[in-house]
Amino acid sequence: MSPATPTEDILEAVYRVILERRANSSRQSYVASLFDKGLDKILGKIGEEATETAVAGKGGDPEAVVYETADLFFHVLVLLGYYELPPERIYAELRRRFGLSGIAEKAGRAG
Repeated sequence: MSPATPTEDILEAVYRVILERRANSSRQSYVASLFDKGLDKILGKIGEEATETAVAGKGGDPEAVVYETADLFFHVLVLLGYYELPPERIYAELRRRFGLSGIAEKAGRAG
């Protein structure tokens, strides 16, 4: 699979590869191994990567922040693939919230 073109969203491109790897499990595929190990493994990786991102942020090295954030985004995309939720769903939610006060948005949530 080739990387995203300049006009293509890289998150969408990575997500498509994740879905392909899920559908065509291979012993050499890291993504397939995550799906094989189940939701708890995927969630654990997100927690691990979120912690590493926070540590990088605290460390103050911008390159480390970029690297760890990419890892975090990747594992979140795996979670989205687990539920077959395309990144567009997240983009739509962010668009809905755009311009809203965080306090007002949180107060308007059900539950």
